[in-house]
Amino acid sequence: MGDWRYGALGSVLAILAGCGNGESLEAFDGSTMGSTYSIKYVRSPGTPVAGLVQPEVERILAEVDRQMSTYRSDSDIERFNDLPANVCRPMPEPILHLVRIGEQLSQASGGAFDLTVEPLLNLWGFGPQARQVKVPDPMALAQARQRVGYQHLRIDGNQLCKDAAVQVDFNSIAAGYTVDRIAERLEQVGIQGYLVEVTGELKASGRKPDGTPWRVALEEPRDDQQVAERIIAVDGFGVSTSGDYRNYFQQDGRRYSHTLDARTGAPITHHLASVTVLDASALMADGLSTLLLVLGPEEGWDYAEKQGIAAFFVMREGDAFVTRSNKVFEQLTAIKP
Repeated sequence: MGDWRYGALGSVLAILAGCGNGESLEAFDGSTMGSTYSIKYVRSPGTPVAGLVQPEVERILAEVDRQMSTYRSDSDIERFNDLPANVCRPMPEPILHLVRIGEQLSQASGGAFDLTVEPLLNLWGFGPQARQVKVPDPMALAQARQRVGYQHLRIDGNQLCKDAAVQVDFNSIAAGYTVDRIAERLEQVGIQGYLVEVTGELKASGRKPDGTPWRVALEEPRDDQQVAERIIAVDGFGVSTSGDYRNYFQQDGRRYSHTLDARTGAPITHHLASVTVLDASALMADGLSTLLLVLGPEEGWDYAEKQGIAAFFVMREGDAFVTRSNKVFEQLTAIKP
């Protein structure tokens, strides 16, 4: 399966310390969604070893892949995407849940966020069926835009329906949803201290065995190397970073990002390079980071402030970067004794 996030979210790196107090740190990782996942958790008496936890995690990953992957033709969502206009198809509840969340984010952003942008991604060269990376012909772009729009989706009972030949792409929220599912399963088996990371989306809870908080590094949005922009403490919330700096192309001296604005049908052109969002739900952090990135440095900032979203912005300024974080973000990342 291909990279769901097109390389944009490899920007959150876990930083770990040692163990103590009679507890141990269990860890395992693997491949998923064209990228990787990593699980670290505190094992105390009565909690399972990694050999028992990993199969549970991989069961969740396999279910999400089977239902939501746009890189396998037999997934539930790709079977739906292949259908013509004016049809309905029964869908698993997780898919219907993500469609509902996507609709909420679309309505809240005036259509900037949209789960149906796959035809545009393919046309611009960033999607699973892309043929070449280039600025599309205006007529082809106009035709693709007729197949885009969250308003063309409708849920009827357990069925997902469409009145246009739209294609649903969960890349902006599926990884966050998966993180939440895994975190929930860990807590069900008695694990309270953990750091779950899936393709760069993560959630952490509790503290490490030595009593220190989980820390993550927010990466500077550079094209050439990985540099930590800031290190934050994480406890009880998801962390998502969306950026335009890993997957893009240049044509005639202009830079075209893989992040598309559904309102225009074209890549974003503003100077906001990345957005990190913190939320109790990794799913919401995932979707909101994309939404704010599309909205841009001014509109996105105003939206975050109005909605009380914990956000950290990184803007391009010439060859350098300027950062900006709001009060909610600073409060959540303050290290508590």
